[in-house]
Parts: sequence; C-alpha cells; structure tokens
Amino acid sequence: MSRSSDHTLVESFRDSTHLIPSRAIDTKKPSPYDPLIMKIWVCVATAASMMGVGIALEIGLAISARNGGFSVPQQNVVSFVSPQFLLSFFPTLFVLPVAFLWREIDWMVRWYEPYVVLSRGHATAEESLLLDFFFSALTAATTYIFQPLAGAIFQLRQIDRSEDWSVTSSRAIGLAPDVSQLNGFLAAAGYAEAAVAHNLSDPPFVKNGWATAEFVFPQYPGLNGTLAVNTTGIQTDTACRTPRASDLVPQPENLFNYTATSVDGCIGSASFNASDSNTQYGVVPVSCAGASPNITFQPVMFWYFHLRTDNNLPEAKAVFCTPAIKASNVEASVDLEKKTMSACVQKGDLSKPNNVTGPPLNGRAYNGLIFNFSPDEQDARNNPDRFVAARATAVAAGVSGAIFRLASQQSGGLQATFDLPNGFLDLTTQVYTQHLAITAKSVYFLPDGSQLNGRLTSSVPRLWIDPLPGHALAILIFMVGFVGVVIHILGRRARRNLILCAPPGSIAAVMALTSRSGFGELLLPYDDEKTLEKKLSGLTYKMDRRTGAIVADEKGFYEFGGGSMGRDDAMMSLMGQTHDRVSGKDEGSYSDSSSHLAHQLAAGYPPWVARGA
Repeated sequence: MSRSSDHTLVESFRDSTHLIPSRAIDTKKPSPYDPLIMKIWVCVATAASMMGVGIALEIGLAISARNGGFSVPQQNVVSFVSPQFLLSFFPTLFVLPVAFLWREIDWMVRWYEPYVVLSRGHATAEESLLLDFFFSALTAATTYIFQPLAGAIFQLRQIDRSEDWSVTSSRAIGLAPDVSQLNGFLAAAGYAEAAVAHNLSDPPFVKNGWATAEFVFPQYPGLNGTLAVNTTGIQTDTACRTPRASDLVPQPENLFNYTATSVDGCIGSASFNASDSNTQYGVVPVSCAGASPNITFQPVMFWYFHLRTDNNLPEAKAVFCTPAIKASNVEASVDLEKKTMSACVQKGDLSKPNNVTGPPLNGRAYNGLIFNFSPDEQDARNNPDRFVAARATAVAAGVSGAIFRLASQQSGGLQATFDLPNGFLDLTTQVYTQHLAITAKSVYFLPDGSQLNGRLTSSVPRLWIDPLPGHALAILIFMVGFVGVVIHILGRRARRNLILCAPPGSIAAVMALTSRSGFGELLLPYDDEKTLEKKLSGLTYKMDRRTGAIVADEKGFYEFGGGSMGRDDAMMSLMGQTHDRVSGKDEGSYSDSSSHLAHQLAAGYPPWVARGA
C-alpha cells in the first residue's frame, strides 16, 4: 500500500473523544457493571458444583457396579407416570440448571472478552471488533450433550436376588381322619380327568409324583419369584408294568373274559359284554403273593378293550400297577407367580413319628381306586352309604376313563395306541401317578401351623447406572467445570483494569462506546461481513484511557503508515486536523480541545473520575 493511500485511509475519519467532558465533581461516581453471574464466587461455585456432580456420578457408578444397582420399590409409586419417563426426566432436570448457568457465564465471557482485549490496546479487528468465539462456543455446545446423556444413565433392570425367608406351614404329614369318605380320592380323580381334557399341569405342591406339605405364599414375592422351603413330602411310585401274558376268551352271548399275568406272577381278570360298547375300560384289584388282603392296598390291573378298526376283531390290553409311597425330608421349590411347584429334591428320610409311616398305615399306599374301609364290606362300591358308593364308582371309572381318553388323543388315534407294545403303559403311568400324588396331598397330610425356613429368589427391579453414558457424562461435566474455573479466574484478573458502566451486550452500550470513535464513518448499513472485515482489518483498536471509548489505536496508525507518518500527524488526523507541514495551516481549529485533552491526560483524570473526588 502506498503512502498516499495510507494517508488517505487515515484521514478518511476522525474521532471526537476529546469532546467528551469529564464528570462533574458533584455527580455520583458510576459503579462499574459487574453482574452477579460474573462474580468470582458464582463462577467458582458453578464450576465446583459441576466437578462435584462429575465426582458423585463416578462414585454412584462404582456403587452401582458393586451392588448390582440400587433398591427401588417393586410397585410403581406414581401410577399415572411410567418409570421410563421418571428415569429420563429427573436426571435431565438435575443437570439443566448447571448447564444453564454455564451457558450464561459463557455468554458473559464472550461479551467481556473483546473489551478486555481492547483495554490492552493494539487490538486487531479479528481480536476485538470481528472476534469469533469458536472455542468458547464449542465449550458451551458441550453442555447440550448433558441432556441426552443424563436421560440415558438410569435403567431399571430385573436382577435375581436371594434372601432368607420364613414361611408358615399349613400342612404336615399325617393320615386324614375322613379318608373313608373318599372325598380326597374323588377330587384327585376329577382333576386327572380335567388335566387330560384341558391339558392341565400339576396343581400346587404336586410335581412328578411328589406331594409336599403346603405353606403360605409371600404376598409380594417380586417378579419370577421362587421360594425354596425345607419341608416334608410324600413320593408315590406306581410301578406300572405290562403283563407277561394275556388271553381274551370269548363267551356266549357276546361276553368276553380277559385274563392277564404280571411279571410278578399276579393274575388279574375282567369280564365284560362287548354288546354294551365297542370300547370299554376298567380297573380291578389283583391278589398277589405277599399282598395285603385288603383290596384298598392291593395292586391293580387296568384293562382296555375295543374292536379293531381294520378287521373289527376284539382286542384288549392290560397294565399292572403296584403303588408305593415314601415319606422324606425335601426341599420344595415353588414358582410364586404360577403357584406351582417347580422342583422337589429329596434331603433324607423322614424320622419324625407319624401315623402314615407308622401305625396304623405303616407306610402302606392306598391304590386310590378300589376301597374297603369296613370289615363288613368287600368293596366300597357296594357301601350302604349311597354317596360313598357313588364316589367309589366315580373314582375307578374316572381314572381309567381318563387314561382311555388320553389314548384316543394320541397321534394316529386309539388304534395306534393299541398297536404300540407299551402304548398304554406310558399313558397309565402318567395319569395314575398324577392321581395318586394329588390323592396324597389330601389323604396323607393334616393341618399344621409350624414355621419353616426357606430362601426366596426373585427378580426385583434395581436402579442401574449405565456405565457408558454415566462415565461420559461424569467426564464431560468435570472437564467443563475444571476448564470453567480456570477460565473465570484468569478472566477475573484480566478484567481488573476494565471499567464498563453498562451491560456490554446492549445496543445502547455499544453506541455509547463507539459513537465518537470516528471509524464508524467508514462503515455503511448495507456492508456485508466481508466488506466490514476489509474496512476494519487495516486498523488496530483500543479503549481510550480517559473516556473509556473504543478508538483506533495510535500505535496502530503509526505502524500502519509504515513509519512515514509521524506521531503528531496520526494524532492530528484522528482528531480531525489535516496539518499541512508546508503551509502550516490547520483544517479545523481544535487546539483548545487538544490542549484540554492533553491537560486531562497529564493530570490523570478519566471522564468518570471527578477532580477532588
């Protein structure tokens, strides 16, 4: 740039700060603008709270990982709001004030920083008037990440928890006094029929031939709760087998006599009239060597008859069963949600005296199908009490009928079951075992109120801090707080010599600081960003020490002229005087103002400091 063009730019505007009068003596001294949010204790407290939140979050993460989360109520205490909303809303609400304070402080730093640079003098346009706060904006933008991270740190996880639990046993091993009324047997037979018809599982406290003493369920076991209790149980073994030999002998008038021999040499026989039905079934007691003379405790033989579908010939099958029971100490595991027993593990033989393993039953098992509870009767189906007789008939018919119905439900139908060597054996074992186990629950247990020791394992909700967003949020909050406290301590020191009487961000304050600076005459309202940068980038700026106004830096003018323009020429140009060294004439007489300015500068009285104040 040539000297003539430099001289032309310098002379193209002039400041009038020399016309700003000093403050009168009797006026109140204006206080420097120092907002609450920029006070050192506010900045340090905000930054310290952010670092404290980061440290506390890391401690919470460590505790959450060690304890598997934090305990929370199993039931939602706020019924009209979902837990997901609560877990995302309140953490966000917690970090919002901290993020808001930091953004406000950051904005104040942006407002102050250009004036801090100007107060040092010799500031370029990029450092002051055109200052771009990229890094400051990036730091403030980091606080916007707080919200999504805070909304994702908490999770509700279902975790298995085990604890000791005391339960009340409502039943104990003992023979029911009303066993001869057959109510328990009839109920068991009815359930066996319903289980076949509706595909039902075992009832509570019955599992795979085991019947355990009942106990009271906990009221609020949690999700997927399982209670393992040390109690007593009765195991039933049906010992069902197919016959070693069998013979179906036709008799006159469409009668048949079916005889079968078991592997133990027991013989069972049944007679029926094929004219009554093409499909028939039943159960009869079997007398064996060493068996009880009472039919109530004898082995039984299930028999099944039908006419083949291919040739219409009669066909019969039989299954022998010798039921037995065993009383034991067991650990019963109960699914508290389904109210069913999930497992039963034997822990040893029962040693406590009772009237099931001891007199009068002496460990014998009821066959649960054929009954004789009186010396005067041969079969309860002939009992003078018609209700008892009806129950006895219903029990025998119900269990054998359930087995026959289950056989007809198999793939391929009833004929396929007859064709299989052990088709009826598996089905008979399944239904008969369930019947006897349910019977044992009613017949071999009496009311009780003792306390049992157990262990409750359940899936309970735990408040879990997710490590990834948790660590990220803790690090970001701590770093922003740490950097923030350093920035504001340094910024406080830098602002010690800066005096602003009005908020720096307002239009009025900007106009007050620059209205008499002179270089505004270079700018036009329709100048775009590049034009403004081009017009202002050739100058340096400062804040006038006497008035506090923003002016073009004298040093900048001197250097801008490349040394060809003297100090007096630059100052005279800024004050609006074009001194002609040749003619010695001034354009505009401001000598009085200049002298007054020099006097004030020499005396050290800025316009906001009154003489004698």
